[in-house]
Amino acid sequence: MTVRGQIVRFGLVGLVNTGTYYGLYLALLTVLPYVAAHVVAFLLSMVGSFFLTSYFTYRTRPTWRKFLLFPLTNAANFVVTTSGVYLLVDVLHLGSTYAPLLAAAAAIPLTFVLSRFIMLGPDRSPARQDTEPEQATAR
Repeated sequence: MTVRGQIVRFGLVGLVNTGTYYGLYLALLTVLPYVAAHVVAFLLSMVGSFFLTSYFTYRTRPTWRKFLLFPLTNAANFVVTTSGVYLLVDVLHLGSTYAPLLAAAAAIPLTFVLSRFIMLGPDRSPARQDTEPEQATAR
C-alpha cells in the first residue's frame, strides 16, 4: 500500500475514532460523571483506534509492543495541540474559538508519522516489504 493510501486510511480511522469516542462519552454520561465518562470513552476509543490503525491503516499484525507504544501518538498529539493553542492564542492573538481546530490540524502529520513508525517499525518501508518474500524464496 502506498503512503498516500495510508494517509487516507489514517484520516478515516480518525473520523471513526472521534465518532466512537463521542458516542461512548454520551452513553457513559448517563451513568457516570462527565470526567469519568470522558476518561473511559477516551481509553476505549484509543483501544479501538489501535486495532483499526493496525489492521486497516497499515495492514499489520497488532502486538503487545505496538499496543503499549500506541498511546505515544495521543501524547504527541496532546503536546502539539496544547502548544499550538497557546501559540495561536497568547502569542499570535488569534481567537480561542478556532485555535484548537487549527492546532489539531497541525498535529495530524506528526501523529501520522509517529503511528506509522510504531506500527511498521523504523526499517520496514513498503519497498523493503515487497522484496522480503523474494529474498526468502531465493535462498
